[in-house]
Amino acid sequence: MYDLAKSADIFVQNFIPGKPEELGLGYEQLSQVNPRIIYASISGYGASGPYSRRAGYDAIAAAEGGLMHITGDAHGTPIRPGLGMVDMSTGLYAHGAILAALRAREITGRGQNIDASLLETILSLLTNVGSTWLNMGVEGQRFGAAHASLVPYNAYKTKDGYFALGANNEKQWKVLCERIDRMDLYEDPRFKTNPLRLENRTVVDGIMNEITSQKTNAEWLELLDGSGLAYGPVNSIQNALEHPQAKAREMVQAKATDALGGAPLNMIGPAVKFSETKASIRERAPLLGEHTVEVLRGIGRSDREIQELYKDEVI
Repeated sequence: MYDLAKSADIFVQNFIPGKPEELGLGYEQLSQVNPRIIYASISGYGASGPYSRRAGYDAIAAAEGGLMHITGDAHGTPIRPGLGMVDMSTGLYAHGAILAALRAREITGRGQNIDASLLETILSLLTNVGSTWLNMGVEGQRFGAAHASLVPYNAYKTKDGYFALGANNEKQWKVLCERIDRMDLYEDPRFKTNPLRLENRTVVDGIMNEITSQKTNAEWLELLDGSGLAYGPVNSIQNALEHPQAKAREMVQAKATDALGGAPLNMIGPAVKFSETKASIRERAPLLGEHTVEVLRGIGRSDREIQELYKDEVI
C-alpha cells in the first residue's frame, strides 16, 4: 500500500474512523510516504464527536438527518427516497472537495485530509427547510409530491398515470387557468394569490385532480405545450431513459465489452457536458482484480514478486 501511495494523487477510504490508523493507513501515515497525497475519508458521522465510531448507512443518515421526516405523504409514514441519495450526495461532496484540494496543492505543494460524512451531507442539503427552522422555529413537514410554499405544485392523477404540474407565480396561475379553460378559478377570491392558495391547498389540489384525471399524459403534454409552465409526466424508469431529451443529450451510451462476449453494455452517460473536453464513456467498469497486475507492474513490481503476492493471498 505504501508503494502504491508513493505515486498516487488521491486515496479514498470509508472505514469507521480510527480503523485506518490501526491498519497503518491513516492520513498521517500515508502523508509521510507522500506529502502530496489527497486523502479522502468518508464515514457515517465524521472523524470526531460522540457518534464518530458508529457505522453509517444511507437510510439511517436519512432518518437521523431529517430527510425522512420531510419525505412521504402528508398523512403517511416517513419514507426513504427511492435512491441512495445520502450516499451518492456524500460522494458528490467528496468529489468536489477532492478537486478543490488538488487545486490547493498546486499552490501549497501539499495534500490534505478531507473528512466527509453522511450525516453532515444531509444536514447541509436541508438548505431552506433547515434555515426556516433555525431562524423562524418552523418545523419541516411532509408534503408528498407537493411543494411546501407553492400551490398548485403537485403530481396529479391522469387517465393513464400521474402528471407533475406547477404554477410558480400569479402570471403562471393565470396561464394555467386559461389553458384548462377554468378562468373561474382565477377569479375565485380563495385562489387569488399564492398565500391564499396555500391556505386552501386541499381544495386546489382536489380541483386539479378532478381536471387532470379527464385526460391522458400525452393529452396534457399537448395542451400545455408552449405555455411556459413547468410540467411533465411521472415517468417509469424505462420512459425516463427513453425520453427524447435524454436521447438528445446522450444520457444512455453503449460500450462493447468482452465480458459479455462483445455484446454492448448500456450505461448511463455523463450528466455534465464540457465545451472543450467532451466527457465520454471510454471503458467499461473493470472486473474484480482485472488491472491488478498492470498496476503493480506500473509501480515496479516484478512478475516474480506479483506471483508471490498471489501466493500469499495479498492480492
